[in-house]
Amino acid sequence: MTGVAEVYEPTERTTVNRYKTRANYDHVTIHGIIDSCPVLHVSFNPTSVDDDPFPTILPMIGCTGSYTSPNANETSAVSVYLHGHASSRFMKLPTVHSESDDTTYSNLPGTPVCIAATHMDGVVLALTPFNHSCNYRSAVVHGYASIVTDPAEKLYALRIMTDSLIPSRWDHCRVPPTPAELTATTVLRVEIIGASAKIRAGPPGNDRADLDDPAMRQRVWTGVVPSWVTWGTPVPAEENMVQTVPDYISEFVKGENEKGEGYATEITGKVLTSKK
Repeated sequence: MTGVAEVYEPTERTTVNRYKTRANYDHVTIHGIIDSCPVLHVSFNPTSVDDDPFPTILPMIGCTGSYTSPNANETSAVSVYLHGHASSRFMKLPTVHSESDDTTYSNLPGTPVCIAATHMDGVVLALTPFNHSCNYRSAVVHGYASIVTDPAEKLYALRIMTDSLIPSRWDHCRVPPTPAELTATTVLRVEIIGASAKIRAGPPGNDRADLDDPAMRQRVWTGVVPSWVTWGTPVPAEENMVQTVPDYISEFVKGENEKGEGYATEITGKVLTSKK
């Protein structure tokens, strides 16, 4: 790898049109947003329009990874791994599409999906409601989902998805999974064909006319209310027999809270490249 981050080439589908200065296409940014987002929203079409005309969106747990290169970093070419119960409709779709007589799907390398990840970093309060906004980090990925059939890759994916919740959690669980657990769980690998990120980080973008109205400015508060995910004090289950909260959990909670608050607060003073 060179010192320059790899990027997803913008296409008609992935190019950000509004506020282009906030767009980002590099792997570090996009993969970082996906991997740090607790919930991914996955969109897909039904088997056919006749079956159901409405697209579906599911909240899911997932993360990026590269089984062929386990030491891959955020700049490497990776896939997105998702998992769910084997009986769910979405987990069956790749098989349904590959066996379908409808060439719209059967000729594709997998089930077309769109994955969205968003962090809300603050509410931006301008002098006029029409300049109100939010500080945020968002990423959208398009790709083809297929079922992971290699047992070793499936275990790899389950491990990294577990560790994406809290690092090292897999090694501190009852593992390896039982055959019944593995049979009941399907893992999907989404090969990314395009992606983009969009980020707003900064203070309000107030109109010059409003800034030239001191009487109004003395009665209307403008600024940013920082926002971040707060991880609370771990609460043991009734079945728990471990006397104290393990360090890897308490350190995760402390570190994530400090990082979230630090970023959300820091960006309130950044200079905007565009309004709103």
